[in-house]
Amino acid sequence: MRLLPTRSCEPGMRLGKCIYSEEGVILLNEGVELTGGLIGRLERLGIDYLYIADKATEDLKIEEPLADETRIRALTEIRTHFRSFMENESRSKFSKNHVLGRSFGNVMKMIIDDLNEKQGTAIMLLNMNVLNNYLYQHSLNVCIYATMLGMVSGYNKDELMALGLGALLHDIGKTKINLEIIKKPGPLTPEEFEEVKKHAEIGFRLLKDEPNMPLLSAHCAFQHHERENGSGYPRGITGKDIHEYAKWIAVADSYDAMTTHRPHRLAMLPHQAMEVLFAGVGTLYDQRKVAMFRDNVAIYPLGLTVTLSTGEQGVVVNINPAVPQRPVVRVLIDAYGQALGQPYEIDLAEKLTVFIDHADNITQARHA
Repeated sequence: MRLLPTRSCEPGMRLGKCIYSEEGVILLNEGVELTGGLIGRLERLGIDYLYIADKATEDLKIEEPLADETRIRALTEIRTHFRSFMENESRSKFSKNHVLGRSFGNVMKMIIDDLNEKQGTAIMLLNMNVLNNYLYQHSLNVCIYATMLGMVSGYNKDELMALGLGALLHDIGKTKINLEIIKKPGPLTPEEFEEVKKHAEIGFRLLKDEPNMPLLSAHCAFQHHERENGSGYPRGITGKDIHEYAKWIAVADSYDAMTTHRPHRLAMLPHQAMEVLFAGVGTLYDQRKVAMFRDNVAIYPLGLTVTLSTGEQGVVVNINPAVPQRPVVRVLIDAYGQALGQPYEIDLAEKLTVFIDHADNITQARHA
């Protein structure tokens, strides 16, 4: 299958993967033929990319980092609790029965177990083929990234639990921010941005006294928008005073936000978002953590169409865990724009003189 921008898909193409609702219910099955109306509707619903069935890459299988059961359970818990928090007008308390730590603790055990089975594999998380509420899916994605990075760093089970819970609930304070501001489809006014910034401190206050919730998890919510040079919020503290967990979450939070469709902009591709992160190294983000993130995330996801420095075009078909930024590419079109009758593969980890020039939709090939 191939990953294509939704706007570049054409009627007659068939889905390579099912499209799910935020509840995990299948809305469109694998193999469904796209129509012009369906493509337009998917674009309006915020799906920027689709996995499309393709004969040249029909052997390509995309594995998710979490089992379906774990993903659905996690999103259900997030949706259920977050919605109840939104309906509670009080900013001081949102969990009278104190079930938050227990409920999300059980979810975190499932996530940690699933990720343990995928250790050594580059994580590939793109919100493709999923209709979702941004806040819910974003919370889960940041948790997966941060927990995986904690594993790579050698954290023990208790440390992973504290980091994972902090990542899963880092944006809990947004449940107490005006929903119209959160979903505004354009730039925020200075006053609106000041309101949004309150979510970090609100999140800390909501979590810090919750039973079965590590205090460090509450500090993750408090500090995930702090930056190395002190330009962050809410306190403007600098690198030495920001907890390590919050630094991991800052990187994961920024990356996932950039690679997800938002009301005011389209999603970036992973390699574009990574460039933005590296541009902020030293001033916004910790250099070592950004480098570790790059080395453990599939910057060029499976199925992505790329153009090589040689002018050849193809599709990413395998990720090299040791160097995920140099994947295996199946070349489908030669440097002269001719479609190849017999595609071949180039392992960029071995052929160091060749690199990915850019990632985009594949051009119309000329047939000899």
